[in-house]
Amino acid sequence: MNEPGAEPPDPPNTSEPLGDLTAVAAIHAAVEQLAAVTGRQPEGATGVKPGPGGGWSVLVDVVELERIPAATSVLATYRVDVDRQGALVSCERLRRYTRGTTDR
Repeated sequence: MNEPGAEPPDPPNTSEPLGDLTAVAAIHAAVEQLAAVTGRQPEGATGVKPGPGGGWSVLVDVVELERIPAATSVLATYRVDVDRQGALVSCERLRRYTRGTTDR
């Protein structure tokens, strides 16, 4: 707890470790655990930021339905939250889209 009149703590710097886990380690943990939960191999991470409770929130893209041509495959973006040790806290699918589409 801060003493009265004390300066508030600085916000976390994402280039330094947060708790026991760096952003890079959090991405690896999130990708591995999402693969275990969904049974699908993630394509990669598209975002990471400090999450609730001192952990990390990672955006991970997964191919949900492979089609030919590949540009018509269906992908999904999941938000995967991991705690300070890299354990899965929560995950949810945020959106589905075809590989050939772009954001507006």
